[in-house]
Amino acid sequence: MPMIQIRFAASPAAGREAALAACAAQLARQWLGKDPSVTAVLVERADPAHWFCAGISLSEQSLAAFWLDIRVTEGTNTKDEKAAFIAATFAAFGDVLGPLHAESYVHVVEARGDAYGYGGLTQERRYIAARPV
Repeated sequence: MPMIQIRFAASPAAGREAALAACAAQLARQWLGKDPSVTAVLVERADPAHWFCAGISLSEQSLAAFWLDIRVTEGTNTKDEKAAFIAATFAAFGDVLGPLHAESYVHVVEARGDAYGYGGLTQERRYIAARPV
């Protein structure tokens, strides 16, 4: 159910996008309880020469960085779960990308169940359909 978007800046490496996608889906399962069979991930690379932190490009700093957005249904995760996900994502992405600039971001976007869904159904409708009568 989650949609994960990752934008990263690091030197090109074969298989890096697939590694980030798999890592993000696994972290969402482990820390947020999200089902990987209904998790979608979009990964896009940016040139480190075009990504600036404090006015200096990442290429000049010899660092990588990323921005990860994950959309989940509002109220399905606690503050502690989200904090653990953010910390684990920063650590795991550092393993994949190499040394990271501290200005690498994880954003857990909580969308209302009546305003978010997939396959033509809202998450609220799925919740109602799954409830016993």
